[in-house]
Amino acid sequence: RNSTKTLLGIETSKRGSEEMSLVIPDELVYASGLTEPEFFQMIVLTLYEKEKISLGKASELLKITRMEFQALMAEHNLYIHYDVEDLREEVASLKVDGFL
Repeated sequence: RNSTKTLLGIETSKRGSEEMSLVIPDELVYASGLTEPEFFQMIVLTLYEKEKISLGKASELLKITRMEFQALMAEHNLYIHYDVEDLREEVASLKVDGFL
């Protein structure tokens, strides 16, 4: 296996459009048995599980809906932790969708 690197791009929007690239050795991705998208998905799931990011942020990073993220969590036997930040995001989402 060659020693090239895998790049995972993460976009955030707190202060405009910021982008950070994370370099991960191919050997690590290869050893995991996952594809690059699956590897990134596992990183996001782990960050959510460890309560480092909210459900909304996890969904945003994976570019899927909250419901799709919840289904993904169920596939991995993970449970929702709902905190104040999640409630705020949910209220904001309901306002944008015209429900509040």
